[in-house]
Amino acid sequence: MRVAVVGATGMIGHHAAAAVAAAGHELRVVHRAGSNLKALGDLPFEPRAGDLNDRASLSAALEGAEAVINCAAYYPTEPRPWREEVALALAQSENFYAACAERGLRKIVYVGAAIALARDPSGRPATEEAATSERPRDLTPYVQVKWEMDRLAVEKARRGLPVVVAIPAMCFGEYDAGPSTGRLIVEVANRTLPGYVGGRRNVVYAGDAGRGLLLACERGRAGERYLLTGENVTMDELVRVIAEEAGVEPPRRAIPLGLARVLSKLQEARYRLLGGEVPRLSSTAVAVMALGQFLDGSKAGRELGYEPHVGARKAVARALAWFRAHGYVKAR
Repeated sequence: MRVAVVGATGMIGHHAAAAVAAAGHELRVVHRAGSNLKALGDLPFEPRAGDLNDRASLSAALEGAEAVINCAAYYPTEPRPWREEVALALAQSENFYAACAERGLRKIVYVGAAIALARDPSGRPATEEAATSERPRDLTPYVQVKWEMDRLAVEKARRGLPVVVAIPAMCFGEYDAGPSTGRLIVEVANRTLPGYVGGRRNVVYAGDAGRGLLLACERGRAGERYLLTGENVTMDELVRVIAEEAGVEPPRRAIPLGLARVLSKLQEARYRLLGGEVPRLSSTAVAVMALGQFLDGSKAGRELGYEPHVGARKAVARALAWFRAHGYVKAR
């Protein structure tokens, strides 16, 4: 197939693009004008400029493609009211799906987030069946955005678009230039993380997630969700593993969730009033650390043939090596 990857300059997108090329498909990279594509290295690809805020440019970029993997879904970065964030996310998503419909693609993969799933009331690892039609009570913009985008993807599938929802767990790996989830690794390694919020997570190597996204593109059924999982770990275990791999002492305390939320609101209020740097302990950061859960990815194994190859510790080690090589982690 000729597969377009939107957001290939990000961590998950880069690994998805690499998987597409390694499988022998024709790779097209859809990127914003002016993006630095040098980081994609020796991957064979056709570049096409397209912006999620510009439907016409997206449609032109997707011309001739047979499938698309959208790794550039909206992610709240600056503190704004959740309704504003949702409106921005849905506007971009509508542009994306309209462009896909114009081009008659065979498969559309939306890269979702596990935080859109409701928690399993029994505490067991959640499956795709944990998706809910009820709006989450948590009004954190990140939670609301991901729930709305998941809902929209499934709705588009019901209306006839060949949309598959692929949901990577918490990803660690190379090419996390933001950094995004890897910020936890950077701050623990640099000893700049004053504390963390406890919780349960599933950690997957970004390379495994990238392969899983391609499998969802090749074999996924329209309207279905697929969890691309790795290893279930608690935040206590994860922070300890990061510290051990980095050769530093772990943060000494976990911050209670209630206190973390209060601190994040205070920092965000200060940012809205005075500006400056975006708060490190934002509501999104708190949600990423605390609102996850253990996950069961057996459906992706059965239907897609997905299987993770790299465990959580090795995923951390690979991400840490990349961060060190690119100057994110200070030399000790």
